[in-house]
Amino acid sequence: MTQDLALSATGLVKKFGGRRVVDGVDIAVPRGVIYGVLGPNGAGKTTTLRMLLGIIEPDAGSRELLGFTRPRRASDRVGYLPEERGLYPAMKAVEAIAFMGALRGLDWRTGRKRAREMLADAGMADAADEKIRKLSKGMAQLVQLVGSIVHHPELLVLDEPFSGLDPVNQEKLEKLIRAERARGATILFSTHVMAHAERLCDRLAIIARGKRRFEGTVADARGMLPLQVRYVPHHPGEGLAALLPDDAVRESDGWRFTMPKEGIETLLSRLIAAGHGISGLSIERPSLHDAFVRIVGRDALEDAA
Repeated sequence: MTQDLALSATGLVKKFGGRRVVDGVDIAVPRGVIYGVLGPNGAGKTTTLRMLLGIIEPDAGSRELLGFTRPRRASDRVGYLPEERGLYPAMKAVEAIAFMGALRGLDWRTGRKRAREMLADAGMADAADEKIRKLSKGMAQLVQLVGSIVHHPELLVLDEPFSGLDPVNQEKLEKLIRAERARGATILFSTHVMAHAERLCDRLAIIARGKRRFEGTVADARGMLPLQVRYVPHHPGEGLAALLPDDAVRESDGWRFTMPKEGIETLLSRLIAAGHGISGLSIERPSLHDAFVRIVGRDALEDAA
């Protein structure tokens, strides 16, 4: 593995009951970035993360994590938030965080001190001495995240970290993730929610039906689709629809269509000459969700539903 990669894998395969849940996935995560693994539910994201971490062994393929071909040897340098959350309900938040740090080699005194500081930074100072059972689900989830980073890991792996969080706690989680990147950590997280990936990711991979379908930046993914035009006529009138591109769709007071290959100027000239005029015009890039649907395919999305 080159020194600028935090982890990499080639041809990962995992079968359960004769079915290939992960089918030849390649991945390369540069150091110091936020990297998203996107895909529908059941796409193989969690299984891929667990193989990368050495929690389960692949049936085929190779992986390397922080320079180790046996990922578990680097476990003290990794933070992990699994999809299945779990904390001791009778523990105070600060003790739960220190305990998680101790499992990664951090001494208890330092763990308690960092726990209070990190909870305060996240706007959760009042939760430090509360028992886990008294915290809301969202607060307990954020406590577990703090516990996964209290030992200052080089690599942070989060499996569906936003699941079940309300918007306020989602914002707190995004702030924590950005702070970890600013500290120099590499963050790898899985999600099926495009909005988080669009705001956070430096790079991402899209997985569907166990295969990697895309790898690159958010801009790369969005750039796979043509620009969209939204046009609002000043005078709708008869004959307008016939002048618009074949894929034009009516939207409230206007129309939406794909940017013509020859550009927009010729079309606008025709619309003005025909007396329809322009009351509104915007040119928009497709969203990551649009690109995701195109890359994954509607069949894969229906399979996951």
